[in-house]
Amino acid sequence: MSTLKKTLYRELELKISTNDEGISFDPLIFKNLDLGGRYQEDIHICFEMAYETHVGLKFPPFFTSPHGLIFNLRWDRRSSYSLINEKGTFYLAHHGKVIFPVEFPERPKYYGLKTSDGSSMSTIASYAQEGAVVVAYSNECSLKERGQDCKFCNINATKAAYGEAEGIGWKTPKQVGETVAAAYSEFQDGARRFNLTGGFVAERREVEYYLDVADAIKEHTGLEDFNGLAAIGAPLDLTVIEKYKEAGYRTIASNIEIWDKNIFKAICPGKDQQCGGWDHWLKVLDHEVEVFGRGKVRSNIVAGIEPKESTLEGIEYLASRGVIGLATVWNPNPGSGLEGHRAPEPAWYFDLFKKIFAIHRKYGFTYEELYDCSGATGIISDLYRIEDETLPVFKAQVA
Repeated sequence: MSTLKKTLYRELELKISTNDEGISFDPLIFKNLDLGGRYQEDIHICFEMAYETHVGLKFPPFFTSPHGLIFNLRWDRRSSYSLINEKGTFYLAHHGKVIFPVEFPERPKYYGLKTSDGSSMSTIASYAQEGAVVVAYSNECSLKERGQDCKFCNINATKAAYGEAEGIGWKTPKQVGETVAAAYSEFQDGARRFNLTGGFVAERREVEYYLDVADAIKEHTGLEDFNGLAAIGAPLDLTVIEKYKEAGYRTIASNIEIWDKNIFKAICPGKDQQCGGWDHWLKVLDHEVEVFGRGKVRSNIVAGIEPKESTLEGIEYLASRGVIGLATVWNPNPGSGLEGHRAPEPAWYFDLFKKIFAIHRKYGFTYEELYDCSGATGIISDLYRIEDETLPVFKAQVA
């Protein structure tokens, strides 16, 4: 293994560790950083990923390591990892010892624009880096009304904490179309990807809204293929899946969240009771592959709630059916039903991700398919780009 690859793997281990354990810092450390001006600020489109809320305090959403890996910034005062500022330069440290300097993302230009109705585009579509924009059309989930929230999810708590303070609410298709067009215009020389997601709404309302958004994006961008992903709840009526494809979405996602059937029932009661149960989720994913094609369907598992072997069994099964199965580091988020619990240790996650990457390679999934289904900044995406030597740092080394 080259020296550069070894360095990148060390940084990837740190990325997993800080995802898992969070990062400690003084909330006022960014007061002179010009967040919302030169630098991108975190906007709570769906979830609070820090370990406590911080209404009125602006944080960056992530930072970049010296070799180009993008680290989430998850605030936890208890963490042994920290951000420190020395003479205007920010560093990641461990037990107070500096590891490396970090860079924060510059604010995309479209964040400073407004839609035709005067709404700030920064509250419509969040920039996830590498040409990817994410729209959470609904910053709340109707499962709360039934007492059926997923136990790991804090979407409703996040809306209650930040919705009014950050001006976040339901997005109209026209707002989305105008904002995606502005973002795509800014990123026209690189990859572009659009992800539409949100909390549970009535199935019919969800389908109609997603179709209207697709029409609005095509109208404002002039693109028939806008590389959109529709993240949806598993529909009871399988025939509606064709409608998403016909509308112009390139990929689709129905996130099962938990693979073990019994744990799924306990952790995701709404997904179990409102979407036909665990077995129906698998039927939906199979049908999505029939409609969209192999490698064009995604399903995510929140890793760390069930045994590792169960998660890997699920990823292997999904891959064998043509579904890109992903896993994310579980954060026991504030306001969720599992707040105060603890996720597995970083080494547990690193082993899991390496095994998921091997499964993806085994079934022939490409990085391009992964990008279309999930973006470029996840752990599995990093593993692809390290092993394939496609991160920008490899090109810089050759030059």
